[in-house]
Amino acid sequence: MKDESFNIRIITEIPQDINLNNILWIDLMSPTEDEKQWTENTFNIHFPSKQEMEEIEISSRYWEDEETITINAYFLVHEDEGVKNETVTFILTLNTLITIRYRELRTFSEVVKRIMSNPRHFEDGYYILASILDIRIDSDADTLEFITKEITKLSRLVFTGIDITQQILESISYYEDYNMTIRENLMDKQRLLSALLKSYKVPKPLREEFRIMIKDVNSLIDYANFNFDRLDYLQNTFLGLLNIEQNKVMKIFTLMSVIFLPPTLIAAIYGMNFQYMPELGWKYGYPLALILMVLSAITPLYIFKKKGWL
Repeated sequence: MKDESFNIRIITEIPQDINLNNILWIDLMSPTEDEKQWTENTFNIHFPSKQEMEEIEISSRYWEDEETITINAYFLVHEDEGVKNETVTFILTLNTLITIRYRELRTFSEVVKRIMSNPRHFEDGYYILASILDIRIDSDADTLEFITKEITKLSRLVFTGIDITQQILESISYYEDYNMTIRENLMDKQRLLSALLKSYKVPKPLREEFRIMIKDVNSLIDYANFNFDRLDYLQNTFLGLLNIEQNKVMKIFTLMSVIFLPPTLIAAIYGMNFQYMPELGWKYGYPLALILMVLSAITPLYIFKKKGWL
């Protein structure tokens, strides 16, 4: 809350006699039904349900009436199995920002530090929302930079020749999902900022900040698309190299088949055991058959080498 002297205090319980105009921000983390009911009645607002918070239609992500602006925005969170987009609800009513979230988010702690270090900058809840978005965009930029570095490492690994096919394919798939999640997050911010710029409720000093943020978000979306192109190129290159290696193996098998086919044919002919085969009774028949088998194997090998196929 903020008083007339621009002093800001953090309170965990709201006194009954408090001037609502002095409340800058109410942050509800996993609120109880009583907390939600009190806030709705006090500020004459309606909280979206958990299901409504997760809706993806633009009409469910941002809506505005005469008194309030309600926003459902994505926040990128890291979990053991990967990353996901967690929805946080923002409600702007008069000078107050009300947020509803269901997990700890580092962004909110950083915003509190900003507010306490420079309280005069935060005239109302819109300035707090702008600060939250600014921190999130910076965080998204850092995340994209991390993904880019990991793709570079993966690219080097592909060309080392080390046989870790399964690991490389899993890594490419993981970073594609990671990059897709953050791009969805950025596109959500893009729609949100565009909607805020159309609202007459947004203070004029913040409009230029929001325009700069949109430019930053657009640049990050291009960055995310570039990462997709790199991952796609990397996957195609890896599969191409894998195909070349498989072709080499098949080439060896083919050559071995061609080399051993004539000796096998000779052995099969002399193994038929017909009664009238003159060579069966010939003294030099067996050595001659062996010599023919060796020559029939060496001849195609010599031809392949001369043609440069080996």
